[in-house]
Amino acid sequence: MAQKIDRDAAAVRGFAVLEAIAGEDGPTTLAGLATKVGLPKPTVHRLLLQLGSAGLVSREPEGKRYAVGQRLSQLALKVLANSSRRGARHAILQGLVAELGETCNLTMLDGAEVLYLDRVETASPLRVNLQPGSRVPLHCTASGKLLLALLPAPRRARLLAQLAMPRHTAQTLTTRVELEKELKRVRADKVSTDNEEFITGLVCVAVPIVAQDGHALAAVAMQAPVARMPLERSIGHAPRLRTAALALAKTFE
Repeated sequence: MAQKIDRDAAAVRGFAVLEAIAGEDGPTTLAGLATKVGLPKPTVHRLLLQLGSAGLVSREPEGKRYAVGQRLSQLALKVLANSSRRGARHAILQGLVAELGETCNLTMLDGAEVLYLDRVETASPLRVNLQPGSRVPLHCTASGKLLLALLPAPRRARLLAQLAMPRHTAQTLTTRVELEKELKRVRADKVSTDNEEFITGLVCVAVPIVAQDGHALAAVAMQAPVARMPLERSIGHAPRLRTAALALAKTFE
């Protein structure tokens, strides 16, 4: 029985370390984690080695700071995508599509990409087929630029430093100077657009879904063919998207 209690205690300590890492804006140090969870550094170091071997924690190349691992990130996204609130979120998107007449989606940041958590297609025949689980680039999508712009500055800088910016259309922003100028505007307006930057003929408008502590959890966006919904008209629907974002935020509480 004592051995089982010890294993259980170790599991709880490991979870506390994961929770501490996930709560940081970026990679954190062993000393910082030990202070946050109230455990000795040797204990935390041993837990980090175990969590790292399981893919739940990643370590920077120089080995001094730790971050959420790929496996833990994927687990968190699966939990969100398949939670008991999924039906409520889908219903909100369905209401948006019924009102606006265009495809709407719910997205989150996943590493250096945008992940589609949910999507409701318009009934109109002219549309783009992107299913839940699809991933799209940060630098040329409305949700991507929005979520990137609203990251804490240190994390945003780290992502920008490693971000590939391939050209998808004649409108794609392909330099960091251009992108940072756009991100500055997005931070001020709290609305982001895709002006045929990812797919020629397709425009998109996105607004943030904001947590109680003020950080952007996700994005809700409307996507439409420019022939049916020019960008100027699309931007006019931002207030309705913001109303939906408030309702969606409650499903993350």
